Amino acid sequence: MPQIVCNIVDLYVYRIREGRPEFLVLRRSPGRRLGGTWQSVHGRIEPGETAWQAALRELEEETGLRPERFHQIDSVNTFYAADEDTIHHCPSFAALVPAEAPIRLNEEHDAFEWLEPDAVIERFIWPGLRRGVTEVVQEVINGAGAKAFLEIPLE
Repeated sequence: MPQIVCNIVDLYVYRIREGRPEFLVLRRSPGRRLGGTWQSVHGRIEPGETAWQAALRELEEETGLRPERFHQIDSVNTFYAADEDTIHHCPSFAALVPAEAPIRLNEEHDAFEWLEPDAVIERFIWPGLRRGVTEVVQEVINGAGAKAFLEIPLE
């Protein structure tokens, strides 16, 4: 029987440039799990961390970035990993970063790009990540009714 776990977070990093949103996409390094695929910031929740704390830590570890604004989103990315016989539920977040902030990749990724939402949706091969981008645009960037309630204050 598969195990159901919640020990991974997804984080959609975006900036506003010339009045338009762009999302950061990261390419997994060759030789790593899913090497060569493009994805958002993604990582494990460490013991003692909340999901949102893990997302902030992963953001800094994978990109060197710190957000200006930070939101939870309602989407929980759910997927099955056959090699582990595990169903993963991944809480998801959105981070607005400064438009000109430099990116410092760690060893997990070998390339990055800033793309407009439609291009990100075309680039991501995983349906859960595509749904997350759509939700960030609709609920956070475009400011749907719940936006104020989704923000997580940065300390």
